[in-house]
Amino acid sequence: MSRSFKIEIAESEEELKKRLQTARLGNQKEKLIMLWWLKSGQVKEQQEIGKRLAVDTSTVTRWLQKYRLDGLSGLLEIKKAAGAKRKINDDAITALKQELETGKGFSSYGAIVEWLKQEHGLDIEYGTVYAWVRYRFGAKLKVPRPQSYKHWR
Repeated sequence: MSRSFKIEIAESEEELKKRLQTARLGNQKEKLIMLWWLKSGQVKEQQEIGKRLAVDTSTVTRWLQKYRLDGLSGLLEIKKAAGAKRKINDDAITALKQELETGKGFSSYGAIVEWLKQEHGLDIEYGTVYAWVRYRFGAKLKVPRPQSYKHWR
């Protein structure tokens, strides 16, 4: 038999139930269910929570510790990784946008790569330049070909 524990759940059963209905992520739902079970007295042991949720008891212990320290908002907080540092700095982005907006522009994405190297000292890969120009700026380098207009008789 696992050891019993005591934890004071500050939120009401109704509040937990309401939060559970609006929760979008599975991980958050599991944590809210755990708290609701404890508040309603459905479970008394961490081991039982672990079995019901199909998680290890050490995970339940971590969740409860997080709740004790930081409350419900801390328990449900979603941490996001910082991600990689952007390869093109803000000055280069602004200058590139301005250059693309002028009528002159660039003949190819390779020309943009060379321009960034010469003007801003940035060694950016072709694919990165293409993604920025095409998808973030929504610009197209190709000049539309002249259409011949034949008049129908």
